[in-house]
Amino acid sequence: MSRMLRGIGVSPGVAWAPAVVVRADFPEVPDRTIVPGQVEGEVHRLREAVAAVTLQLTELGERVRERAGEEESRIFDAQIMMAQDPELLGNVEHLIRNNLLSAETAYEFKALELRELFSSSASAHLRDRRADLHAIQMRMLNILMGRHEDSLWAIPDDEQVIVVAHELSPGLTVQLDREHVVGLVSEEGTRTSHAAILAHSLGIPAVMGAAGALGRIPHGALLLLDGSTGVICVDPTPYELEDARLRVSRRQRLELQLEGILEEPAVTPEGRTIALMGNVDIPDEITAAVAHGAHGVGLLRTEFLVTGRAVLPTEDEQTAYFRRVSLAFPRHPVVVRTYDLGGDKFPAAWRVPAEANPMLGWRSIRVCLDHPEMFREQLRAILRAAVDRDLQAMLPLVTRIEEVEEARAMMQEEGAALQAAGVRAAAEVPIGVMVETPAAVVMADRLAEVSAFLSVGTNDLTQYTMAVDRGNARLADRFTPHHPAVVRQLATVLRAGRAAGKPVSVCGEMASEPLTAVLLLGLGYERLSVAPPVLSLIKWVLRSVPDAEARDAAQAALAARGAGEVLAVLRETVGRHLDLRLLDPQSTLPGRVRPG
Repeated sequence: MSRMLRGIGVSPGVAWAPAVVVRADFPEVPDRTIVPGQVEGEVHRLREAVAAVTLQLTELGERVRERAGEEESRIFDAQIMMAQDPELLGNVEHLIRNNLLSAETAYEFKALELRELFSSSASAHLRDRRADLHAIQMRMLNILMGRHEDSLWAIPDDEQVIVVAHELSPGLTVQLDREHVVGLVSEEGTRTSHAAILAHSLGIPAVMGAAGALGRIPHGALLLLDGSTGVICVDPTPYELEDARLRVSRRQRLELQLEGILEEPAVTPEGRTIALMGNVDIPDEITAAVAHGAHGVGLLRTEFLVTGRAVLPTEDEQTAYFRRVSLAFPRHPVVVRTYDLGGDKFPAAWRVPAEANPMLGWRSIRVCLDHPEMFREQLRAILRAAVDRDLQAMLPLVTRIEEVEEARAMMQEEGAALQAAGVRAAAEVPIGVMVETPAAVVMADRLAEVSAFLSVGTNDLTQYTMAVDRGNARLADRFTPHHPAVVRQLATVLRAGRAAGKPVSVCGEMASEPLTAVLLLGLGYERLSVAPPVLSLIKWVLRSVPDAEARDAAQAALAARGAGEVLAVLRETVGRHLDLRLLDPQSTLPGRVRPG
């Protein structure tokens, strides 16, 4: 049996430590019936259990607020909604009253129905929320059956471990002691699961979607985990551990070297200036982007504003946040991507019908235009925050010219309404398009005519071009932005933007990866928006590789037959000027290093 497992890297860093295997199974609930005189008592017990679980989740939310931040704590608002779901509880009470079942028996029966519904759903959003549902139901059954909520695993005070589980809930994740739990492995979960979001915020390297992990990782086995690449090694050899230590050491030396260029401009050896901006997912990354010298924000994601929340954020909340980000970059632009809802990201309170293929369904700009009241509120927030600031709006997943025109008309109407009401706001802000599908690439020349700028989202563009689900660990080796089909589309978009005289940038993960950043340089891109931790690294690489060699590599990539050829030419080009061991994906760049 192979010692190597692969999952989805959801929280960067490398760790090695013994495994603590957690098997959190539901308790055995007896089929207990009651007599009519006990009905009200059982209903009362059910309601008391809901109150107790609500209190537990509220306390966990407070703990998350202290350790990770206000936004992450809202995950538990969604869990409280699940615990208090009137439809579920109404059905449970019905079984108690009409079938004379005990509270725990009735609750377990209805909870099982709901678990099966979530598990069989085609909606990635519902599958990701399954861990939340599992945790709530475990809490309810433990309370109803009078079980003390003991720790599911014992972690010695003098050891560091990697926790391995079938599924991790946010409640369990936030209670982990980072001094002793140095890594997480889960068979279920994706980058958008709540446990993944919290692991990233808490700085714990994590791999999720590692199918078969419980069957292949014995309790106590030594693991070597890479939270960037999603690779897990069981019982690493002394050579593999030493290699990991060497990579850690090289990373530490590289960080010292990168500190020396923090104040240097992003200029190629021939003097071409590259605008390096930051991608900001959550508020904590604002400070990181400023500290690493970002020249503005090329992608301000807004989904964290709705993740796990019971209600959408208010216009004032959004205005305050956009203003906060723009104030952090007083001399540079901030590009706000409007809500990229759908697929796997919907507010907890939304009742969204399941779709057979949600990533090809009702999402992004389609949701916004179908819910103009929500979209107009966000546009007003952007306009209000844009007073005396270079704030811009970017529309995700655009495939039709009409979508841009309709969004612009809404913005103009809201700008005029704010002005008429005497509210301080910009009359309009530039609206750009995120190019994420082959359709948008083919229509890039026309989209450039109606947009202020184009920005390529390489993550979705790769997914839709290669017909590969980027969250599917089984297909991870097929999800490659190095494929010539992706490279050629990047060249097409840049040509279209230049012909229309519009700026073109890349804000997907390709810009944050050193080798592909050189490819983008060679294609002619001069605006890149990258993850804050790698800003200095990308700057160092771009300052090291001559323009002419980058152009030659790009031409070879355009003519290549496959991704392997593209990657080989990039490694050869960059390797003439830099130590490739510092740029190897296995070196966990970007990300924290957390040796266990």
